[in-house]
Amino acid sequence: MELFTEDPAAEGEEPERESLTRVPHHYRRHFPGAVRQRAYLFDGHGKFFTKEWDLLEGNGREFCWYHVELPKGNQKLAISAQYLIDVLCPPLKLQDILTLVSNGPFCGHVDGALVFRVNSPGPAASNFTLRLAARVTENSVITVSLGRVPRLGFSQTEQSLLSEIPSVESPSPRLVRDEEIGGSSGIVIREHVLEFLLTMNHSEEADNPVPKTVSNLLVHIVDTHIDQVQDIVTKLEMELDSMELELDKGGSALRKQLLDDRRFPKMHLNLQRLLQVVAHGEQVFPRVKEKCATKSWFASEDIVALEELIGRLRRLKENLGFIVNRVTAIQAGLDSWQSEQINRKLYYLSFLSMIFLPLSIVTGVFGMNVGGVPWTGQRDPDLKDGFRNVMILCGALLFLLLVCFIFPSLYARVSSGRRHAALSWSIGRKSFLRKTIHQNGFQGGDYIRI
Repeated sequence: MELFTEDPAAEGEEPERESLTRVPHHYRRHFPGAVRQRAYLFDGHGKFFTKEWDLLEGNGREFCWYHVELPKGNQKLAISAQYLIDVLCPPLKLQDILTLVSNGPFCGHVDGALVFRVNSPGPAASNFTLRLAARVTENSVITVSLGRVPRLGFSQTEQSLLSEIPSVESPSPRLVRDEEIGGSSGIVIREHVLEFLLTMNHSEEADNPVPKTVSNLLVHIVDTHIDQVQDIVTKLEMELDSMELELDKGGSALRKQLLDDRRFPKMHLNLQRLLQVVAHGEQVFPRVKEKCATKSWFASEDIVALEELIGRLRRLKENLGFIVNRVTAIQAGLDSWQSEQINRKLYYLSFLSMIFLPLSIVTGVFGMNVGGVPWTGQRDPDLKDGFRNVMILCGALLFLLLVCFIFPSLYARVSSGRRHAALSWSIGRKSFLRKTIHQNGFQGGDYIRI
């Protein structure tokens, strides 16, 4: 591999550098092409080069960076570990692999290297499951991420879309022809591209400053992880704003569709996963800052940068709390609307019950198995008063129920009187038993002879 440098002092180190990068890496690959891997060599003067995947460390001011992108899918955690074993062993050991691929927060020294991870235990196929692990030494950094992390790498080109003079896309072809005739300059920004750029809180990879030290690279890795979380939060906010506008304009069909799809409960679950990622970062990154502060090769200004990133992560957690409250409020509004719809249907059913209730009363009255029912031709004098007596009994019961509903205080007084009578009877029974026991000569705490 041929490297280019403008430092004259580095010419004497060229044979050593070639011997460093030409060491073969012989082992059989079991999963070829399963993961994406990138390797960079930084000269320490603001330049970087792509290099072979040999997992060797740099010399002097040089340092290397090896990055592995695990595929986003429904594979098990053991499969991800096998992918890492395939590309990182040797020289890494099984302990290093398990430390990088395991779930949960971690920060500590493993085999002389600083290792930290912020791997969330959610499903790997979810866009809200973020995993990032790093193994840092004085001249080498190995990182593992789940899927592609935006802005994590560096681009060889010096041009960026964000540094161009934009021109708004015109919806009318006639206006486009007029602009071409008038000689308008600037790159045309289409609507879907503009919407994508609005979700970004960072520049493109071409605008990333090339790190000159390992500490600069570590700050860059933590910064891109927080940027990725910020991008997801921004997309959620924009999606939530559009849903609120649609709910204000839309009717019952949209609300019913959102309830059937369980849109907001799923969003609430995704927010909880994202909060877990932020909580892992709050646990790990302060410990990374404390451990890096004891390293002689870690710059003091990068310690300050890590402190600023930790504060940004905490503010991001507060913003996620606000979004959770908004989602909860919208879901509560949808539940209230659904309850109103159910109550309205029950209101219509009550009208039907009002129609059929008199008919059921009439059929119930004339279907009684008693004597003296009118218009039935019953002439037996012994049974002619049965119908009248049953109707008198029904009227008396109806009168008692009406009195209880019209005068609730009277019913409460009767109920309290019954409870007082029952309580006085219970107290009198206990006192009677106590007097009987004392008269027979038994004291408290002794056994009663049976």
